Parts: sequence; C-alpha cells; structure tokens
Amino acid sequence: MWQHYRKTFIPIQIMIIIVGVMLMTVWKLPAVPTAAYLLIMEVFAVVGALWAASLKRRILRSQNSLLPHDRIR
Repeated sequence: MWQHYRKTFIPIQIMIIIVGVMLMTVWKLPAVPTAAYLLIMEVFAVVGALWAASLKRRILRSQNSLLPHDRIR
C-alpha cells in the first residue's frame, strides 16, 4: 500500500492544492470548509492507496491460480 501511496503522493498533493486554491479563489469558500475538503481529500487519498493495493493483491492471486503448477512426483 505504501509503495502505491509514495508513487502517487506528489501528483495527488498537487491536485489537492489546486482544488483548495480554486475553492478559496473561484468559489469564494471560507477557510474552514476549504480545510474540511482538503482533509477529506487527504483521507481518501490514503483510502484509495489501500484499495489499489488490495486490488493488486487480488489480481496477482488470481493470475497465480491460473498458472499451471509443477507436479511433485
């Protein structure tokens, strides 16, 4: 999970900052609701990394179950 989170950390943080700036400048949202949005996006960035790691494990497990196994005589 941490491998995926580290790999996508910088692009996700840039996107979160852009959204936060847009919320405050374009839509004139006060600081507290903007901070709530930013916190929620941070939490779900971690949740998304957990989900991606889970999906990767499932895919790898299903691919391994499809491979022919060597029989031990």
